[in-house]
Amino acid sequence: MRKITMVQYGCGKMSKYTIKYALEKGVKIVGAFDVDESIIGKDISFLIDSDKKLNVKIQDAKEFDTFLQNHDVDVAIVTTTSIFAENYPIYEICAKNGVNAISTCEEAFYAQNSNPKLTKKLDKLAKETGCTICGSGYQDVFWGNLISVIGGATHKIVKIKGKSSYNVEDYGISLAKVHGVGFTKEQFKKEISDPEDISEEELKKLINAGKFAPCYMWNVNGWLCSKLGLHVTKQTQKSIPQIANEKIHSSTLNMTIPKGYCTGLSAVVTTETKEGVIIESECIGKVYGKNDYDCNDWTIEGEPSTRVVIERPSTAELTCATVINRIVEVLCAEPGYTTTDQMPENIYKAHNLEKYIEIVDFDGCEDGCHNGSCHHHDCGCEN
Repeated sequence: MRKITMVQYGCGKMSKYTIKYALEKGVKIVGAFDVDESIIGKDISFLIDSDKKLNVKIQDAKEFDTFLQNHDVDVAIVTTTSIFAENYPIYEICAKNGVNAISTCEEAFYAQNSNPKLTKKLDKLAKETGCTICGSGYQDVFWGNLISVIGGATHKIVKIKGKSSYNVEDYGISLAKVHGVGFTKEQFKKEISDPEDISEEELKKLINAGKFAPCYMWNVNGWLCSKLGLHVTKQTQKSIPQIANEKIHSSTLNMTIPKGYCTGLSAVVTTETKEGVIIESECIGKVYGKNDYDCNDWTIEGEPSTRVVIERPSTAELTCATVINRIVEVLCAEPGYTTTDQMPENIYKAHNLEKYIEIVDFDGCEDGCHNGSCHHHDCGCEN
């Protein structure tokens, strides 16, 4: 049984974990790509602080399409920005070449409710080539499946309330910028708060045009509703700046944030459903002070009510471990832009990942088998 082959797209902070975890689960890394000229040409061993060369050099992102055309790749791990539209060209290259892809892009977790135009386009292309594109990461388990599993022990749900915090320093420059780190209050209002203060009709127009900027919980609430069989009647979001009480340094942005400036934001999404269940979720992303730490706090109010609190989760590592474990489900999923609410719950993989899936070179198979991964196990291909 051959190893699963993977390429890493985006060689920043998160790739340290995705590459390490993939290698330790028996995945063969055959390529790595980035736009940063200062790391192009370097062996990926430096990303995981290894003295042993891995003989995979980081290539210019411009070479990504050509590489996929000429190499057998089962899955691409995409760790770049948080906005679906910004990542779409990467997903499109993967889909065009029939390569499965998992992205840590938060909007990609359930972009159907924030950018339906692009998700439909991507879904069509991926189905044509027989691959699966999806978003996963921390929210897949801690904001998604954890809640749906607790819901399975609940007779009646009235309200789901969630709050999660994370240090934007752990996720790179792009994420820090979309959280308004370093903004003045006036700048935050102009660039983040004011664009959200619109009517339902205006909101629908933005979403249909692919110009809506969702906070992370927007897509999480959509995912939860899909997973739990709820039908959304109304959804709103509101972003609140987090203000520095004293000056604080951001190593990611290489700047000292003055007192009174923004260290990040709190975004609250409220979802009303036809079934009467309300979901109110909040994510707080900011540059941490000395007394701050990650926390995940969710309550299901109903019969019975249940609260689960996870203090100090290793959010970055959990994100990457989730993504690598998800490789198995993605290789077995239906082709298309298939979000993880349509997949089995992510579970721990104790063995090398190739042991969990039938992977062979399907020369001549015409029923959805591409680049070594088969989505249709009844297609007649033999293992």
